[in-house]
Amino acid sequence: MTEFASRRAEMLEWQLARRGIRDRSVLEAMASVPREEFVRPRDIDDAYGDHPLPIGDGQTISQPYIVALMAAAAHIRPRSRVLEVGTGSGYAAAVLSVMAAEVWSVERMPELAATAAERLARLGYANAHVLCSDGSIGLAAEAPFDAIIVSAAGPTLPAALREQLADGGRLVMPIEERRGWQELVSATRHGDDWHRESFGAVRFVPLIGEQGWAPRPAPKR
Repeated sequence: MTEFASRRAEMLEWQLARRGIRDRSVLEAMASVPREEFVRPRDIDDAYGDHPLPIGDGQTISQPYIVALMAAAAHIRPRSRVLEVGTGSGYAAAVLSVMAAEVWSVERMPELAATAAERLARLGYANAHVLCSDGSIGLAAEAPFDAIIVSAAGPTLPAALREQLADGGRLVMPIEERRGWQELVSATRHGDDWHRESFGAVRFVPLIGEQGWAPRPAPKR
């Protein structure tokens, strides 16, 4: 077993299984994706640390447990069509692509989107498609989706994403209804009715976009 494979196995046991991640498809996906390929070279020795890591442009690659928790909460199945908002490094998109039939991942920052797309293609995740766009309004051209996972915190569940979710599908997203307090929620659609479940407090970067937060003004020079 290589050094990184050993660290990955430890991550599965200590960070995921012992914290209650039981979904076998999630564990198998997390076991198969080389997280060390999705972090900056300077952070490679800490690729399997129990915390997020910076990836540039003020963005982060989420803590492994959070990636697994969100994937499990979304109830992704082999035939699922998944929308991810916030591609970042592409790590979560890779995990989701192992579990699902197709993954569309939307990233608003062009450089991150291009890098993630190249990385996913190079590593062979052919069913993960990266687009540079405003993820807060989803991707209507490919809707409906069986699951939508948003890797950024917004003030509420965006109406566009709710509309693009298939009946019986799940929208998993951190919500910051009041500044400074974020809660990870799963909203399951049953026609016009919604069932909401909480997965506790989290900390994510803000969801910037038409149906998220407005961009912060550039600092004055």
